[in-house]
Amino acid sequence: MDKKRILASLAVFLILAILFYLQYRHWQSFDWGTFWAQNHRIKKIHVLHGIVLIYVGYLLRAIRWKIFLQPVRPKVKSLELVSPTLIGFTGLALLGRAGEFIRPYLIARHTDLPFSSQLAVWTVERIFDVGAFTVLMVLAIFLPSALPAIPHPEYYIRFREGGFFLIALVLGLALAAILVRRSGEAVARWVEKQFGHFSANLGHKLAQRVREFGAGLDTIHGPLSMLWLSIVSVGMWYIIALAYQEVTHSYGAPSLEIPVSQLLILMGASMLGSMLQLPAVGGGSQMATIAALSSVFDVPPEIAASCGILLWLVTFAAVVPSGLILAHHERLSLRKLSKESHRAEEADLAAGS
Repeated sequence: MDKKRILASLAVFLILAILFYLQYRHWQSFDWGTFWAQNHRIKKIHVLHGIVLIYVGYLLRAIRWKIFLQPVRPKVKSLELVSPTLIGFTGLALLGRAGEFIRPYLIARHTDLPFSSQLAVWTVERIFDVGAFTVLMVLAIFLPSALPAIPHPEYYIRFREGGFFLIALVLGLALAAILVRRSGEAVARWVEKQFGHFSANLGHKLAQRVREFGAGLDTIHGPLSMLWLSIVSVGMWYIIALAYQEVTHSYGAPSLEIPVSQLLILMGASMLGSMLQLPAVGGGSQMATIAALSSVFDVPPEIAASCGILLWLVTFAAVVPSGLILAHHERLSLRKLSKESHRAEEADLAAGS
């Protein structure tokens, strides 16, 4: 690990430690005995169902990537992409951001395609994720029996504003995608010129990202491909929401009998918290989820803490055992893959100079 990553990890650890201290100082009546007792009351069959649903989500991710590959590698099967997907998410869970390029790197190797092409797919994939989550969130916001029925209706106005922000974000991304699709090189040059005033290296990196984004958009061939990608993306995020429901319902607590539409709040909190994560142990995701359970749904502190940790284990860390087994079977080192993928990214940036 280089000095920058060590400093970044220390900064994240310090912030999380402060947040943890403030949270439990606020919960001065927190009862550790109740916390451990709640863990013993969990209905494990629900947790198992949640893990199965999360793995179905990984399968849908492989199917979605298969659709992206259809124009250039039509003979590649979705099942062939499951192993790189599981290993890639295992690298992300154990190594943090250092492992985020492992999945596109492995898929590029498996399909004998340039790494830059799969990094482009990875970039476009993020837009479909944001768009799919936004579709579900908007439905939750405007359904009369969804978010307006939360224990603290005063939060509904904030969530509605957040929903409008997501709509604006998706529309902005869609417009940007259209612009890049039509005039990608001109947009890349403009970005490089504008941000080059701050740093030539920054301007070049952002311009290269625009070019990669444009290359990723080229993998969407026609309305039918767009339709299938959208259906798979929305279906995948709905299945993840069902996994959240299985975990929350495993406690048998009335305060955690939360409908799927309202669980989107927890998913959003978890995604925001994941921006502040430590490799292998997380931190930000759990803290954000626990805070949402306690503040929005009036879940007692002990149950909220237990449920927040279990949600992270099921939705984020459950992939690790299978990913490590597959990596061992294929004689792959996650740390080596992380270094190789980042070197490949640097080489692509240099090639675009």
